[in-house]
Amino acid sequence: MTRSDSRLRQEIRQSRPFRSVYQEATLSLLKTADLLRRSLAARLEPYGLTAQQYNVLRILRGAGPEGIPTLAIGERLIEAAPGLTRLLDRLEDKGFAFRRRCEQDRRQVLCFLAPEGARLLEILQPSVDSLEHLIAEAISTPEAEILVQLLERIRERQHNQ
Repeated sequence: MTRSDSRLRQEIRQSRPFRSVYQEATLSLLKTADLLRRSLAARLEPYGLTAQQYNVLRILRGAGPEGIPTLAIGERLIEAAPGLTRLLDRLEDKGFAFRRRCEQDRRQVLCFLAPEGARLLEILQPSVDSLEHLIAEAISTPEAEILVQLLERIRERQHNQ
């Protein structure tokens, strides 16, 4: 396929060629990320959960019974969430998470996954895992490994600027 008839140009109905292959790569990455984000949202919506809320629950599960400080959750998020406290409030209101002051440092708040949140993650796991199959059906394992390495390089470059 030549650049003048790229699939992305057809998808976004762009009449002119891309300025560069890097512009096309950037837009293609954004379009693919949006597709995956919308697919995830569709799987979570029946449970009244957003992708950011799901991400926090996943982080809380990984933290285990020791819990995790609120600020550490923000550092681990896939997508930055400026309103992390409100996000945690909503998860608490739904019974999926809870918070406690740290006994050693009363200034610190620790966050925990509630049993109801753990049950919800178990229910959601097969549906969320099916997103991986979208990728696995499109590219081979070696191609996926290369993709991961390339994306890491892009993120590393951005972090170093």
